[in-house]
Amino acid sequence: MNDLTPDASAAAAPDDLPFERALEQLEEIVRRLERGDVPLDESVAIYERGEALKRHCETLLKRAEARIQKIAIGPDGRAAGTAPLDVE
Repeated sequence: MNDLTPDASAAAAPDDLPFERALEQLEEIVRRLERGDVPLDESVAIYERGEALKRHCETLLKRAEARIQKIAIGPDGRAAGTAPLDVE
């Protein structure tokens, strides 16, 4: 059974997926939609699933970026601690 059918996508909420699995599903959705051989109703359903997966991946990336810190260098050139990484 395909993981991206509407029934399967309802069973696995994007919020429950690790980043890598969510990205895999999103890439498969893009491939299927680009092929253009998916019926309209299914196209709409998997597009909506793709949007949810995209938001989930973006959220996980933002959380990861917020945890990354840069090393602050003191006047003597040695590590003086850490500071938040400036992420736009």
